[in-house]
Amino acid sequence: MSISAKDVKRLREMTGAGLMDCKKALQEANGDMDKAAEILRKKGIAKAAKKADRVASEGVVTVEISPDFKCATISEINSETDFVAKNENFQELAKKVTNHIHSSEFKSVEELYESEIENSKFEEYMKANIAKIGENIVVRRFAKLCAKESGIVNGYVHMGGKIGAIVAATCDKEEVCEAIKDLLKDISMHIAAMNPKYLDEESIPESVIEKEKEIARSQLEKEGKPANIIEKIIPGKIKKFVQENTLLGQKFVKDDKKSVKQVLDEAAKKAGGSAKIVEFVRYELGEGIEKKEEDFASEVAAQIK
Repeated sequence: MSISAKDVKRLREMTGAGLMDCKKALQEANGDMDKAAEILRKKGIAKAAKKADRVASEGVVTVEISPDFKCATISEINSETDFVAKNENFQELAKKVTNHIHSSEFKSVEELYESEIENSKFEEYMKANIAKIGENIVVRRFAKLCAKESGIVNGYVHMGGKIGAIVAATCDKEEVCEAIKDLLKDISMHIAAMNPKYLDEESIPESVIEKEKEIARSQLEKEGKPANIIEKIIPGKIKKFVQENTLLGQKFVKDDKKSVKQVLDEAAKKAGGSAKIVEFVRYELGEGIEKKEEDFASEVAAQIK
């Protein structure tokens, strides 16, 4: 039957669903407005659409490691409130989504949302869960590290999912990889706690080093240091910057007498070989998201509108 634009508009205002979803629901319901609204609710579209523009800055960072420690996946899945983030349904959803990412080769969040999960399009699956849980939920980002034959990965989640990290290393022998497996979890813990910006000195862009030199030079000039002395001091300042901001240069969180590199080298040597960290990823929940500030009264009023 023919569906009028006026009816589509009315259903959209009732449910908050998209125009095409409203048109399809009305066609399925033979123009019956209440039945169409029910169809949208059953599909999870109505509630999901109404919540889609609300800021999701809470949630959980989840890590999944393959049984053979060859692949690690980290994801950040956001909800609107910490209350929902602690909800069992949300926690289970986060695990399922991370497992889905882990078992696939998605390159982007957009690609993930186009995929199939539990015989449904992922986007529709998320809408159904948004309707069930009652808040906007988004998969914000994810990353996957996979080791080659002579490599190993591990990861760590801190503070119940507030921060997570995964790390990958290569080894000259498989037995060395096995020997450093647990250490890599400790190094992931270090990454979560100390937030290194770079892997090693070679990973730092030259522009960053030059900027640090400028800052150091300006500070020393203000202190009245002569130019020839300044040039002698700057290399030491840069060395300290590298140590403090690179994973391999930082003092290990579980033994501050040694750097992360020293600890790894010693463990690999003890196992009869060598190992090298090649990559890491650290997610902190909500970093970079602008949270909408509302007082409690306003929040309650918004919920009951």
